[in-house]
Amino acid sequence: MSRYECRQCGACCCNAPENRAEGFTEYIEVDARAPLWKKPELVRRLVVYSEEGEAHLRLHPDGRCLALRGRVGTKVNCTIYDDRPTPCRTVESGSALCRRYRLARGLRV
Repeated sequence: MSRYECRQCGACCCNAPENRAEGFTEYIEVDARAPLWKKPELVRRLVVYSEEGEAHLRLHPDGRCLALRGRVGTKVNCTIYDDRPTPCRTVESGSALCRRYRLARGLRV
């Protein structure tokens, strides 16, 4: 198993504390090509719009994506993995971005 196992982590699915501290409450933008748009029930449950009208994935009050199940850093599961938007697909396990998200959540890098 990789040192950076996504199914044990989930840190990239969480709005970073520095974003929240600066008042950024939107996190993952839902791009126009996201497969999610083809499932109206998921859109109703998971998509919110910013004041500017941009679509984002809804966040749990603790800052993690509402589609993420489990405990960050222990065991997680993305409930929309096949339908997730492009930004979710760009983080690679072990990359600098992955390590930055892990560090922000207090996980070992």
